[in-house]
Amino acid sequence: MEPVRTCLGCRRRADRSALVRVVARDGEVVVDRSGTLPGRGAWVHPARECIDIAIQRKAFGRALRVQSGLATRQVLTMIEAPTGAPEEQAD
Repeated sequence: MEPVRTCLGCRRRADRSALVRVVARDGEVVVDRSGTLPGRGAWVHPARECIDIAIQRKAFGRALRVQSGLATRQVLTMIEAPTGAPEEQAD
């Protein structure tokens, strides 16, 4: 059975594989594709609607426990990338 996480945007629970982990790095929300970056992580569906809701609710800052505002450029770029693009994989 796969672990279940809650999306920051829609607040629905989903399998970990259906969500994207994000962490705070240098004042920006960074996508953690490998799931191994240090620090507190949060989960969001890779859908524009969920990310927009999370930004609107200021959920990234609360979930990642960051007091200052966070830039969300990388998360928005990730969802706008073509879905057929190959993922980078570590050996």
